Amino acid sequence: MTIIDRLKKQGKGIIYISHKMEEIFRIADDVTVMRDGAWISTDRARDINVDIVIKQMVGRELTNRFPKKTFKPGNVIMQVKNLNDVKHHIHDISFDLREGEVLGIAGLLGAGRTELLETIYGARTRESGEVILGGKEVHNKTTGEAIKNGFALCTEERRFNGIFPGLSITFNTVIAGIGKYTNKFGWLNDRRMTEDTNKMIDAMHTKTPNTKTKIKSLSGGNQQKVIIGRWLLNNPEIFLMDDPTRGIDVGAKYEIYELIFQLAKQKKGVIVCSSEMPELLGICDRILVLSAGHLSGEYDLDQHPEEATQENIMRDAAKFI
Repeated sequence: MTIIDRLKKQGKGIIYISHKMEEIFRIADDVTVMRDGAWISTDRARDINVDIVIKQMVGRELTNRFPKKTFKPGNVIMQVKNLNDVKHHIHDISFDLREGEVLGIAGLLGAGRTELLETIYGARTRESGEVILGGKEVHNKTTGEAIKNGFALCTEERRFNGIFPGLSITFNTVIAGIGKYTNKFGWLNDRRMTEDTNKMIDAMHTKTPNTKTKIKSLSGGNQQKVIIGRWLLNNPEIFLMDDPTRGIDVGAKYEIYELIFQLAKQKKGVIVCSSEMPELLGICDRILVLSAGHLSGEYDLDQHPEEATQENIMRDAAKFI
């Protein structure tokens, strides 16, 4: 921001693209909104506010930034006990996850948020510790084993390791459960794959010309919907979501939040890592804070919402730095 201010004082013209409203109103003189590839409006920043911009972005009025919760978490569905992977900065982490709970993971860059999810999922090898699902210990030595054990992971870098960019919506939807679409001779059943893909497109409200469209041509929000639909076909018990709304516009974010709440209503356990503090405070039942791979804080937004402030969470996130 300081560099941008300095460039403005030098008379440079700057085009700044961001989904973060705070940044836009911090630095912009004029705000242009585009939607679906078309120009919508251009206004002086001082003459508009966040609500006006959001309405222009999504084409309708969003009265609330986050959906309303209509459910409460139930019994403990998963336990993580003394999880260690010192090589990847995970140090003796323990926590419970309840049925229908949205559990947030906060922390600064390098705190170990992604490493924690990937260790639980089997994408990284854990040195010690237990993961207990439904009263039974699961090992998840590989990602394939994690899928069989009822886990799903939406990765942080969607374009890098979440999608197959040059392949179709169908392939990207069914790939995690591809085995169930083969016959005894190993041939794939195109009709069944297309049927299930269409079901997910309808359920997720994904905007795509057809099932054969290459996923790289979709917006970030629609790509994320395809990924979530992929995992829904497997009916997992635990959803691990790493920055699920990263690079997604405000309207699509709201739809992703609604999908997360739908999963919770189905008594799934949902863990959400996010670099956006308002997002965690808006959708989570509890927030765990990581700092340098250590569990440094925990906040219960149902029991003690007054304690869950951005200042307190940031203080815990900096404990071991």
